[in-house]
Amino acid sequence: MMAAKPEAPAAVRNAAPILQVLEREFAAVRSVLEIGSGTGQHAVAFAAAMPALTWQTSDRVENHPGITAWLDDAKLSNALPPLELDVLTDDVDRQFDAVFSANTAHIMTVEAVEAMFSLVGRVLGAGGIFCLYGPFRQHGRFSTASNEQFHRSLVAAGKGMGIRDLEKLDGIAMDTGLERQRLYAMPANNLTVVWHKSGKDH
Repeated sequence: MMAAKPEAPAAVRNAAPILQVLEREFAAVRSVLEIGSGTGQHAVAFAAAMPALTWQTSDRVENHPGITAWLDDAKLSNALPPLELDVLTDDVDRQFDAVFSANTAHIMTVEAVEAMFSLVGRVLGAGGIFCLYGPFRQHGRFSTASNEQFHRSLVAAGKGMGIRDLEKLDGIAMDTGLERQRLYAMPANNLTVVWHKSGKDH
């Protein structure tokens, strides 16, 4: 029996604006690793819209049934079954042209965020692209009162979560050979941040 397809309303709302960014950033890309595929909705939407690239899903194993349900229903040859990936404990032994992740950094611990960037640095070759979508602080400031309230609720949960400061992420990225190239303002007070992998060894 096929697992029920999980649905995240936010994934429905933000898919179109994210796709506009990815169609530009991934125009020359042929392989993408998605870190934290969640429900699988983004993978199906983006793989369907960009048939020239191969979309590799990944997440912790408890989320695999939902992702697989979406993939099975969509029957897309360029959307691949999920890899088991917890950034703190698992690795990926393949190279990709690009990495995408949405709404992950603020629900990870700082250690997990650092591990994610380290992983991205390993799987991308020179010129590779990392697109990260979600809420961020800039220069330590929140863009809206609602984002600040959201951050406080994340911190109060006591699991090391919180909206990350973009400049601190740039520092983490630099340590893994990534440099920020572009920043896109997105609906609902979110951003899509684009880093490129340099040609230097790290």
